[in-house]
Amino acid sequence: MNLREHDESSEMKVWLSAEETDRYLAAAENNEQQIAFGLGLRCGLRSKEWLDVTPRDVVDTDAGTMLRVWDGKGDKFRETPCPEVLATRIRIAGEDAPDDPVLSVSTTRTLRRWVGAAGERLAEETGDAGWRELSTHDLRRTWATALADAEVDPLLALDWGGWEDLETFLQHYKGAYSPAAKRRAREKVNWL
Repeated sequence: MNLREHDESSEMKVWLSAEETDRYLAAAENNEQQIAFGLGLRCGLRSKEWLDVTPRDVVDTDAGTMLRVWDGKGDKFRETPCPEVLATRIRIAGEDAPDDPVLSVSTTRTLRRWVGAAGERLAEETGDAGWRELSTHDLRRTWATALADAEVDPLLALDWGGWEDLETFLQHYKGAYSPAAKRRAREKVNWL
């Protein structure tokens, strides 16, 4: 887990490693929370966007399974990759009402409570207080950094995440290197 002080508040920015991401998803209390957390950690959605996802938004395209975000920030449409496991969860959870939002909640406040409660459980379980700092926005931040760590073209990451420019992406999201990226970099330098 990487933590960094936020420039504009007393809160921390948090980036989870791949292992911590899996652990966090497993800390969800139910399928609905697994879907919600997955929308942030696996699809890079903003918390407000989580509330609007319906089963019909999951589509199979030539590029693979995608999640359509109809009204993203600034009312902009985009498509972002959706892992098959999450796509299946969304489709099954909403099979009786494919046009209705898959999450039963209607406020980002509830989503923030869910994220905070899962972080609290993990802090108690692991003894790592960093879990308590996790916010809904950190799930999107973790996703963006995971894309960079996997060497996804930054312009494609911008498209999937709905960012307007590379500077915003780099300034607010791609801020910490994963342990795996740090190891790969060290291996390139024979004296380290």
